Amino acid sequence: MTKRPISSEVDVTLAADERAFFPELPLGGMKVAQKTAATEAHYHGHRDRLRARYREQGDAALADYELLEMLLFRLIPRKDTKPIAKALLSRFGTLAGVFGAPIALLQEVNGIGETVALDLKLISTIGHRTLKSELRQKQILSSWSAVIDYCHAAMAHETKEQFRILFLDKRNTLIADEVQQTGTIDHTPVYPREVVKRALELSATAIILVHNHPSGDPTPSRADIDMTKLIAEAAKPLGIAVHDHIIIGKDGHVSLKGLRLF
Repeated sequence: MTKRPISSEVDVTLAADERAFFPELPLGGMKVAQKTAATEAHYHGHRDRLRARYREQGDAALADYELLEMLLFRLIPRKDTKPIAKALLSRFGTLAGVFGAPIALLQEVNGIGETVALDLKLISTIGHRTLKSELRQKQILSSWSAVIDYCHAAMAHETKEQFRILFLDKRNTLIADEVQQTGTIDHTPVYPREVVKRALELSATAIILVHNHPSGDPTPSRADIDMTKLIAEAAKPLGIAVHDHIIIGKDGHVSLKGLRLF
């Protein structure tokens, strides 16, 4: 009986094993793999350069889309985030618009799934809480710019009207901040009796009324003015002052007290 050389058997076995372990690439598969690797190398290098520029020169050296892109690095680690950042800003206009956008609308942007949309809203919430913390233990009337910044961040990009009340104690420090009503795109039902009742429950001696105009224009309507007067008249006999009624729009705000409208 003729025996085959052992080395030939080993070679055949190894070849079979290699074919099982390394499946054959489809036609053109090697080119696809090389292209993918090149793409990844491109955006990873870009990320390193952007981080270095931010580290060495600060945020002033970066455009809004680049700051958003850097944030998305961690949320979307395996994709080029520059086009996604630009698409978000194109859709919502500003960084504030991106972070203020509802989760459902964020998900309409290509590349943004539910998880990333939730993360963006989480960052927005942390920003709101940070601004709100600046109001704690401070006299509100002497920290007016902080009040406006907080209200604008919290309400300017809401798609429905919200009626918010800041309740103050006798030192004009913040006791509570509550959204009392949420309405439609252009109307929120407000009941003066409920406003005064809640102020009494919290032992507030003053309140600041705030609501937003989703249209973006903070100009007060006749209904806004009349409602403010009704609340002020109902609160005054009970020792509760209405310091102001602020209307928040996307690009600014209006103070009814400043306009002497009540």
